[in-house]
Amino acid sequence: MSFISSLIPSLNATPATPAPAGPSPVADDQAPAVTPRYQLTETAEAYGLTVELPGVAKDGLELTVDHEQLRVVGRRAVRKPDGWTALHRETREARFELELEHGRAIDADAIRAELRDGLLRLALPKAGALKPRKVTVA
Repeated sequence: MSFISSLIPSLNATPATPAPAGPSPVADDQAPAVTPRYQLTETAEAYGLTVELPGVAKDGLELTVDHEQLRVVGRRAVRKPDGWTALHRETREARFELELEHGRAIDADAIRAELRDGLLRLALPKAGALKPRKVTVA
């Protein structure tokens, strides 16, 4: 067994039959979604949310805030050059979906988001009623 075939077990196997051209038989919104890993932090002024979305580009990302829910949907598409056949692939197309209830705890108009290196970082400022404030005594 060669070094390459030991790293890629399917190298000696027959390549998989390519998917038929055209739209997928299952719409993206109906395909099973993967819940991405995420981390939530809190400061006095805001919440910080970091979501792992490997392979998702900005054009494949939707972020919505509606009433008491924050929703992140990302689509990872596998792009390949024309005439290229994969012998082995460790990743696949995927749809990521994360829904978090915030109970009106955040100021939806002040959210900031950045997607870089497969990580979506959100700054979720707290709603005014939740921020600590100093009360003066008369």
